[in-house]
Amino acid sequence: MKKLAVTDKSACMACRTCELACAKAFYKNDDIRLSCIQIGEKEGKPSVAICIQCGKCAKACESGAITQNNSGVYMISKKSCVNCGKCLEACPFKVMVRAEGAANPSKCIACGICAKACPQQILAIKEAS
Repeated sequence: MKKLAVTDKSACMACRTCELACAKAFYKNDDIRLSCIQIGEKEGKPSVAICIQCGKCAKACESGAITQNNSGVYMISKKSCVNCGKCLEACPFKVMVRAEGAANPSKCIACGICAKACPQQILAIKEAS
């Protein structure tokens, strides 16, 4: 299974470069709230929230628009999505995004754009079982 991983959470400087790269890639927008990776704060230190490809979004999707591909990544079918938002509510890490006016939500597809952008190199696309 292919997924995004945080290799060293303690090295995150909360520069938000990963969030910006994701938002720009998928929404052509500098608004980091549109990123499928979220940098927050926990106990005074940066915290990194990522999609772990758990499939809870797919289970919540009543239209069957979220399915797992051969690499183990959950993908949203734009044709099948009815934009009900149940997947957004089901995401335990709150890293699914729906931009205002967008026809569908989006989620991490383990593309690696954020990992390439991270100056601390703490993000990586890994094969996991």
